[in-house]
Amino acid sequence: MKHRQRGLALISVMLVLSLALLITSGLLRSHRLALQSSAQQLQTLHLRQLAVSGEIWALRRLHKAFVEQQNHVEMLRDWPQITPELSSEDAKVEVQIEDLSARFNLNALLHQGQIDAVTLERWARLLELLELPALRPDQVGLLSEVSQLRLLPGFDAPTLWRLEPWVALLPTDATLNINSAPALLLRVLEIEPDIADALVRQRPTTSWHSVQAFSADPLIADAGINTHGLGVDSRWHRISVRVVQDQHVLTLSTDVEFVVKTAQLKVLQRRLLPSRGLEITQ
Repeated sequence: MKHRQRGLALISVMLVLSLALLITSGLLRSHRLALQSSAQQLQTLHLRQLAVSGEIWALRRLHKAFVEQQNHVEMLRDWPQITPELSSEDAKVEVQIEDLSARFNLNALLHQGQIDAVTLERWARLLELLELPALRPDQVGLLSEVSQLRLLPGFDAPTLWRLEPWVALLPTDATLNINSAPALLLRVLEIEPDIADALVRQRPTTSWHSVQAFSADPLIADAGINTHGLGVDSRWHRISVRVVQDQHVLTLSTDVEFVVKTAQLKVLQRRLLPSRGLEITQ
């Protein structure tokens, strides 16, 4: 009987010790996960602080250029990708400033509630150049997000991904900036591919001070280009700040407008892509 009691007592002690080990292991695991979560939160906070610093740096530079009435072509020529003095040994900050008026303005398709025929033809040519199916975004109405195009029949995620870099949502009267538009957008104006490329190559040294000067350019003077909806400058830009640290990336995208009346930059929209592991894209 005594041996049996001792055996039961030993088993009880072993069970208690096993339970204690399980509890301790669980507590240690929870503590480790909490520490990892805190470290990730601190890292994300650090990335966000660097991204905001990059945005402030870009806003100041962009505002100065507007106030000093710097030539728009010169203003953007050296700005495709700028690395401000914000990077540290463990993090890299890249700033990209893009002219949104260099994109096709989807909202220009509707002017005072009516379809703009010239813009609609250009839209059809853009889709053709991008090898996308015919779409009528005016069926959705005035857009506030490009993703609203998903409401159209046949408009799926790959189509949106293909189209998004070439379009913008600006006021209906915003013009296409011929001084910064890429060759593909110039081809939408019914300009031959080789001529469009030549026009883009000459812009860094010879920009157009007016739409009339553009249409009178020797390369296209006899082409009869329709200048409807064209312009030579812009008030809308996108600031993209990309912060890379270890295996994490965070991108802050900010759309701004220069308000002439107040001579200030107005933030229209901010989008923050959360920290994530680096991905290999093709």
